[in-house]
Order: sequence, then structure tokens, then C-alpha cells
Amino acid sequence: MSETIPGPDGRPRCRWCEAAPEFFDYHDREWGFPVGDDRRLFEKICLEGFQSGLSWRTILAKRENFRAAFHGFDFERVARFTTRDVERLLGDAGIIRHRGKIEATINNARRACEMVEREGSLAAFFWRYEPDPASLPEPQSVTTSPESVALSKALKKLGWKFVGPTTMFAFMQAMGLLNDHARGCAIREEAERARAGFARP
Repeated sequence: MSETIPGPDGRPRCRWCEAAPEFFDYHDREWGFPVGDDRRLFEKICLEGFQSGLSWRTILAKRENFRAAFHGFDFERVARFTTRDVERLLGDAGIIRHRGKIEATINNARRACEMVEREGSLAAFFWRYEPDPASLPEPQSVTTSPESVALSKALKKLGWKFVGPTTMFAFMQAMGLLNDHARGCAIREEAERARAGFARP
């Protein structure tokens, strides 16, 4: 089976895009492009946590609702959420109403604030786990890596929740810490150029 499928413009894209039409835009504009913005990094960690046991299509469809519910993933604001906010969010049909995941997001916001105080930024911490491109296996051939395992362990030690090795690998793929676009994918070179021009924090 080919690693790619034709996109709307006829150029090849990663095969996972065929799961939903809206995946093409996400794939072409976001997935695998390097991110140094703390709010976007925090958002992705949270959304990966909410995705646990669900499909990314479900989360992507609700992403704007999540952004509204969690104040644009401003972790300083989310860190101040109380039990009343938890109850409010449990009544919000626009998001995934899972108490454990909601409470984990609030917990992780508090841990994020601590990390910024200690490290200067979330980006400075996460980009330390960027793997050596020469050490990577074939694109999309694994669901964890030594780096995602190490990142997961480090975050758990700091008190973060819903940050298992597979979740962290998906986070690293999406945030451009590695270029996991299929070798024949038309966007792979674009992501590689973006990574080459990206100033590591």
C-alpha cells in the first residue's frame, strides 16, 4: 500500500489524510511544522490528552469550542480555574465532557506556569527533546520513540497528567519536533524548510 494518497490539488499527501476531508487543511498548514509559541504547545498537549481513546477528527471538529472554553489555552488563566469551572465545563456540550481530562488540563496549566518560571518558556523545555533526524526510523512507522518516552517521564515527574509516550510522540509529530510526513508527501519538503529556518528556543 502506498504511503500517500492524492490531495485535492492532485499532489500526494500522507495517507492518514483520507480519514476525513478536513484533515488535508490541518495536514498542509499545521502538522509537522515547528512551533515555538507556548500557548500553541500547551493547547496541543491538552487536545492530545482529550483525544485519548477518541479520534483526532472528533477533537479537530471541536477545537474552536475547546479554545473558547479554555480562554485560548492561556494557561495562566486556566491555572486559576476552580471546581465551579470544572462543573461549568462538564455542562459544555461543545467539548469532551470528561472530568478526568478537564481536571488534568487545569492541573497541567498550573504545571505549565511552574515550568515557565523555571525554564523561561514551555518551548525551551519541549525542544530539548527534539530527536536527531539521523536517528529517526521511516516516517510513520512507529508510535513512540526514545525521546517521547523520555519526555513523558520528565513531564510525569513534574506532575503533568495524560502525557504518556504515545501521546507525547503524537505531540512531537504535530509540533514539528520531527518531520514525520511520508517521504512521498508533497508537504514533507515544506515542513523540512520550516524546520531548517526555525530558531530553536
